[in-house]
Amino acid sequence: MHREIYQVSMEVAGNTALWTRPDTGDSPSSYPAPTYSAVRALFESVLWGPAIRIIPRKVELCTAPQYHSYATNYGGPLRSTVSIKDNNNYQLFATVLVDVCYRLYADVVPNKNKASVPEKAIAWDRKTTSPGHAYQAIFERRLKRGQSYSTLSLGWREFTVSYFGPFREETRVCTDIPDIHIPSMLREIFPGGYQSKVRAVYDTDLCIHQGVLVYPERGDADDQ
Repeated sequence: MHREIYQVSMEVAGNTALWTRPDTGDSPSSYPAPTYSAVRALFESVLWGPAIRIIPRKVELCTAPQYHSYATNYGGPLRSTVSIKDNNNYQLFATVLVDVCYRLYADVVPNKNKASVPEKAIAWDRKTTSPGHAYQAIFERRLKRGQSYSTLSLGWREFTVSYFGPFREETRVCTDIPDIHIPSMLREIFPGGYQSKVRAVYDTDLCIHQGVLVYPERGDADDQ
């Protein structure tokens, strides 16, 4: 059966980013490029709608990866019981990226999993014969105006973007950086979409070639 597919794209930039590698534990280190789920979240931060699915396709690096040591005082709920009781913060160290800029690309398709979609989204879906096209048009309008559904961040919430919007003329893809091989990269932890159960999914043997990371196409629920 033919499936309607529409494309969306945008550029994001910021001073600091952290695309956390799960294998780096409590001193997290960043992947050299955003994960599949992080790209989806950035698009959804501009315009979120459970009647459609965002399928990230690729990311272009417009600055070469630069790593930097970062430290912060963590005061959240993941501290030990004693630390919470005594109101003590936890000093958290991380290896982050600095001065990042990316061009992001994704497909927009109708969400087939109607069981988990809110009634308001189903009602909106009924009003249009092409929810993907409607999302694309609204997304592009909001992008040009600098509007967003929520604050765009580059991994951690405190790492907000310095720019998001259409591609800028002065931005160039870093085609001259050496290939960067990524043996294993977290794809997402909610592959079923809106209100789905937690299930970590990984991609293997990825490569950033001439500044471009292409996310593998998969035939399971995350690409439906």
